[in-house]
Amino acid sequence: MPLPIENYALIGDLHTGGLVGSDGSIDWLCLPRFDSASTFGALLGDHDAGRWLVAPSDAAATSTRRYVDDTFVLVTRWTTPTGVVEVTDLMPYGDRRADVVRRVTGVSGTVSMHVDLAIRFGYGTALPWVRQIPEGDETALVATAGPDAVVVRGPRLTATDHTHEATFDVSPGETIDLSLTWYPSHREPPAPLDVPAGIDETVAWWQEWASRCSAPEAYAPEVHRSLLILRALTNEDTGGIVAAATTSLPERFGGSRNWDYRYVWLRDASMTLQALILHGYAEEADRWRGWLLRAIAGDPADVQIMYGLAGERYLHESELGHLPGYDGASPVRIGNAAYQQYQGDIFGEVMVALHEARLLGVEESEYSWPLQRALMQYVEDNWTRPDNGIWEIRGELQHFTHSRVMIWAALDRAIKGIEQFGLDGPVDRWRRLRDEVRTEIETRGWNADRASFTQHYGTTEVDASLLQLPQVGFVAADDPRMLGTVAAIEHDLLEDGLLMRYRTESGIDGLDGAENPFLTCSFWLAEQYAASGRVDDAVALMDRLVGYCNDVGMLSEEIEVATGRHVGNTPQALSHLALVRAADAIGKAHDRG
Repeated sequence: MPLPIENYALIGDLHTGGLVGSDGSIDWLCLPRFDSASTFGALLGDHDAGRWLVAPSDAAATSTRRYVDDTFVLVTRWTTPTGVVEVTDLMPYGDRRADVVRRVTGVSGTVSMHVDLAIRFGYGTALPWVRQIPEGDETALVATAGPDAVVVRGPRLTATDHTHEATFDVSPGETIDLSLTWYPSHREPPAPLDVPAGIDETVAWWQEWASRCSAPEAYAPEVHRSLLILRALTNEDTGGIVAAATTSLPERFGGSRNWDYRYVWLRDASMTLQALILHGYAEEADRWRGWLLRAIAGDPADVQIMYGLAGERYLHESELGHLPGYDGASPVRIGNAAYQQYQGDIFGEVMVALHEARLLGVEESEYSWPLQRALMQYVEDNWTRPDNGIWEIRGELQHFTHSRVMIWAALDRAIKGIEQFGLDGPVDRWRRLRDEVRTEIETRGWNADRASFTQHYGTTEVDASLLQLPQVGFVAADDPRMLGTVAAIEHDLLEDGLLMRYRTESGIDGLDGAENPFLTCSFWLAEQYAASGRVDDAVALMDRLVGYCNDVGMLSEEIEVATGRHVGNTPQALSHLALVRAADAIGKAHDRG
């Protein structure tokens, strides 16, 4: 049975990432990319779905863990009745391979260590052919199934019932290295990794990247770690930014709201880009803009809300019936049918992010403005369409107020591109359309009786996404209309002090069951409080929210309020970028005095 979600820590190499449990087991790892089939999938099943345990043999051992400063090099210190040992876990950066390193170092006494390795390719469906091969005086274990192979080096492993195990002792100052390297099965196993050099290079790379971060004084450690997580979710080669490292972790335990988040949402990636840009990372903006150009190249009518890491378009959703799901929450899904949805808000998020990049001096390319011009033509032709909205509802399409506001924001940033940067375009036509969209929103997306903007036209329901209206400049945070909207959101959507996305009982999303409070929305509320002068409320909420970070600073998608348990896919880019925004807003509020 997998651990609580908050008991996992991320390791990664900017191509994929694994989750290491506090018990020493890697229960989730897809190789060689985030969206590859799992090699270790126990997170969504059990031991038979694959895992790699390295931990003391003594069940009474206790552990604490930390990252080496500003890195994803994870150090777990185990204390046992016979001694103390540390396990350093990482995926080395820069070797252009898919490696996992687990270095065991004796600290005091003598500790017996146990290794339990179950390799299961293809989401647990492919039991590999395993053989031992000689390497000088040592042997390595090679496991192969279909297109995938791994070579495992370290203490000799013995087969027991489709699992490979080893036991060894570690004394003070002694170091024992274990490594696993993925490679295409039609090739020869890669040469052994230089582990000490790999560790040093990985630590140096992450620390250099982190040194360029500008974080507000308020919540600086949490902002720092959040930006590191956002970088870890960004593919180094393509510039694509995945929404999370996992699939099918449930939005409510035992429920069916389980989705695959290992893809690049234009919305999430655009917001992530803004967070990185505003804290000193222009290079990432340029790389992502290149990804965007490649992904949506061609007819703007073919634009999707999400793509694969390299811009793949076909993300067919299917269910894996052989996996029981996290703690029995089924179905387990791979792919995501939402790629076929129309969501009008994505154009605003993309245009806002690219405008921020331009404001911060990201160099213009010959294709960047033509790309935006093409997107704006599509906006002009389609802005009146109902859509699935920011939350990807699978119910009836609606004229969502948030989506319309983002259409307004797209037009607004296109106009600013001309007014502020001298770019070319039909500015008068865009101004007229921007005014028309605003008038429609203020007429049809406003409910006078509630003194609030509404979730969609023709309803009195509200939605936490309305908290983004001030973020894109549609209204000021202290505008009476926004304050009325906040009051309605607080009345309808607060659950034990945290914010739901919307009322699932309204039936708007066409899905069964409920969910838990959504961390992103609660951070948006803290940001709104700070921007509208409710600084004490902002700080109180923010303090509570950052308190949900696990011991290594990670957040998932949602929180089960009664227990404080993490819920949903992890680590969640949207949660961490919203944390950064809220911290920035509180910092600005403090600066204003």
